[in-house]
Amino acid sequence: MPLTLRPLLVDAGVDPSQALVIRHAFAQESEESGLTGLHADSTHAEILDYTRNQSTDVRRFPAVPPPLWVVFIREGGDQARLWSVVENRGEIARNGILRTFDLIETEHLSDLRNRLVIGWRSPRTWRMNATTAAEYPVVGISDAEPIPFPGFDRLVLSHTQLQAVMREHRYASWRTALSSVAGIYLITDTSDGRQYVGKADGADSIRQRWSAYATNGHGGNVELRNLQPSNFRFSLLRVFDRASPTRDINAAESHFKTALDSIRHGLNRN
Repeated sequence: MPLTLRPLLVDAGVDPSQALVIRHAFAQESEESGLTGLHADSTHAEILDYTRNQSTDVRRFPAVPPPLWVVFIREGGDQARLWSVVENRGEIARNGILRTFDLIETEHLSDLRNRLVIGWRSPRTWRMNATTAAEYPVVGISDAEPIPFPGFDRLVLSHTQLQAVMREHRYASWRTALSSVAGIYLITDTSDGRQYVGKADGADSIRQRWSAYATNGHGGNVELRNLQPSNFRFSLLRVFDRASPTRDINAAESHFKTALDSIRHGLNRN
């Protein structure tokens, strides 16, 4: 019996009865739709923005869409490749043509993003209940392609991206690089702009410290415990060789707390 989408959804914690499956295609939308369409070079953010804007016509999109949307990108006429699974937190705007939804990416099927390909039996259908799509066959699951490490001074990660870096095979070189250094890092709460300056020194590498944030969101820091990790953005301020004296790392941490005023106007307590 061929593998279908259903067991993958169930194993990932997605109830097909509570999910919608969407297949985007690279195409220019009509001017009347109010959408800009997608193309092969559309960024991740552009695809998310395209997904959150849907027609007010209930014949085109459900009046009350379910909480989870499993989003694919068309591949050929009869296949679709998984892009991501997003949580629908409700409609936040409407202009007569489009309804805008508050969508956030989830970790459901995150290890299969851009890897899972399913057959698509209805070429003209771009969205359907997941109970229907659950019976579609899995065509293939490709190996995850390694992603080159961008360098310490170019590293900026959302919490979702951080979790992927700490878990997925394609980020193995990133974990190796982050294991090799200690240093000073910055966490920005993008909901209000407040910042937290942290450090990894002694036995801890940046990878070890950030693994804790990927696991529980707060890394054991009281200042972050009651905040929403999905709003966090992680970056590096300065890296040190792991053999560097602790006093040098402490001095750098103090400098950045002062320079960024993260005690008086940020998230550091001291």
